Amino acid sequence: MIRIGIVGFGVVGQGFVELLISKKNEVSKMIGDFKVEFIADSKSSISGDFELDEALKLKKMTGRLKDDKKPQELVEDAEYDVLIECSVTKLEGGDALRYIKTALKKGSHVVTSNKGPLVAEFEELMKIAEKNDVKLMYEATVGAAIPVIRVAKGYLKTFTIKSVYGILNGTCNYILSRMEEEGLDFNQVLSEAVELGIAETDASYDIEGIDAAIKLVILANTVGIRAKFDEVYRKGISYITPEAFRIANEKDYTIRLVAEASKDKLSVAPRLVKKSHPLSIKGTMNVVVFKTEEAGELYLAGRGAGKYETASAMISDMVHIYAPSS
Repeated sequence: MIRIGIVGFGVVGQGFVELLISKKNEVSKMIGDFKVEFIADSKSSISGDFELDEALKLKKMTGRLKDDKKPQELVEDAEYDVLIECSVTKLEGGDALRYIKTALKKGSHVVTSNKGPLVAEFEELMKIAEKNDVKLMYEATVGAAIPVIRVAKGYLKTFTIKSVYGILNGTCNYILSRMEEEGLDFNQVLSEAVELGIAETDASYDIEGIDAAIKLVILANTVGIRAKFDEVYRKGISYITPEAFRIANEKDYTIRLVAEASKDKLSVAPRLVKKSHPLSIKGTMNVVVFKTEEAGELYLAGRGAGKYETASAMISDMVHIYAPSS
């Protein structure tokens, strides 16, 4: 019986549990029987014998779970084989960094969607995992369900990766796409994106390139390019005008926020992109390009965010721990 602990019960955490329920038979066939031992969010928790449906209902109806045990208490004291960590990202790692370290040192695997701890202490976390002979899985941190990390660490393991670049933020890509297609002003499109729920009310994390830079750091470290957040050159998109798109269009170019990592460059900034290039992808889509010595450029594209997209990546990571060939 695989014992699961869950920390973080917001959109992604609830999505993970919903998928566990709906895909119980498929997951069980691949990894065997499993049981969720506890679920904790920042204000409440539930542990012991409980039904997953019960936890979802409590959270949706009351905004909390039934007990007052704190996440750190459960992470330290409960018995579990894998910790699913999907609390809110904080750039410096926040409490999630402590949860992940605690679980790894206990000899438990960790699957996380939280970018903060990986940006703060990527190498240290990998060393702790290796020392304790457990896995730290983080597919959901970059590109959601696009198997970027799995490809980088698996299929491309024997390739020489010269650089990695791409569109890593769907909100920025949506805004730039709309400006391009309809000649709209940046602020007008941003307001629309907020109304549609594509952008947060405070969208600075996205439009200033912070989110893309965080993901770039994780991706760079994954492929062996040492990177820290404060080393990334970063420029946002708020200064771009419809006129800039008009001029670019005359030469068959568009403008996209491109993140790029190589041994000589760590950058997130708007760039001119040929309309025929895969980086000219539209809407909220993401695309990652691995530039290899042996096979040239390899492209991965898809929806890089979303409740079930992110949760499905976490389910996949958990399955991969126990059934690597699945």
